[in-house]
Amino acid sequence: MVIVIKGNVKFTITLDPSVWIFDDRKVDVHTYFTRHPQIEQQEDIDGIQNISAYWDREIQEGAVSPPTLQTEKKFEKEKILIGTFGMPFAPFLRNAEPNDNATQFTIVTENGDTTISLADAYELLLCFSKDGKPLKEDGPVHIYFGDGSNRDNPITHVRAFIVE
Repeated sequence: MVIVIKGNVKFTITLDPSVWIFDDRKVDVHTYFTRHPQIEQQEDIDGIQNISAYWDREIQEGAVSPPTLQTEKKFEKEKILIGTFGMPFAPFLRNAEPNDNATQFTIVTENGDTTISLADAYELLLCFSKDGKPLKEDGPVHIYFGDGSNRDNPITHVRAFIVE
């Protein structure tokens, strides 16, 4: 099941959510809406400090392979098998290149259409996996607004996206 981005765009894009499980841009839906900019900024600072300390140690002591590499790979496999994942929509919409006069975005579903501003469309999250399984019955994706306002009632049965 694929979804098309079409309409007032330079390029019609076809999305295949079944392959997103292998994409590094995927995010955990359960934690996506609970992140705060201040926490992310502190995590970035901590990450830079950790990398700096690691680099200093590498220079002084030489390279050491991480002992937990196999454990981390096993954890990632388990996470994929039981996780609920989504994909930020912005990169796909940017690749379609909406024309300058485009202002609206319509989500076409089996149950009716939903129209939002094009600016809001860049903030959408497309959930493609729930508890490690693809969304076959009411999918292929569930759509969440960027602010999480519809977390308990996502848009389902999506068939196409139209830029107007």
